[in-house]
Amino acid sequence: MATTTTTAASTTAVMCNLVYSSLESCLGYVLGGGLSSVPSKCCSGIKFVINAARTRADRQSLCKCIKSIASSSITVPISRLAKLPGMCMANVPFKICPNADCSKIK
Repeated sequence: MATTTTTAASTTAVMCNLVYSSLESCLGYVLGGGLSSVPSKCCSGIKFVINAARTRADRQSLCKCIKSIASSSITVPISRLAKLPGMCMANVPFKICPNADCSKIK
């Protein structure tokens, strides 16, 4: 059972690294660095990580990664972060917020 837990933790870490690197171009907009529109590279990154999350476990890992970003500090404006999928016309299968229940994702 420890192997399964270790593998799951490792998979989540890989997924989070992918999420962080794919969404790095979104930081300027999310942090309010003078960008009034979302860069196209940001939208491409969002769509890439959503498409990479093919299984339920992948989507739950994606949720946990986004949730950790949303709850990591007060400096991340949640409202701007939560608007990104809609602005990029991307369907995220969960609500982006610090208290999202990732276990309920199908």
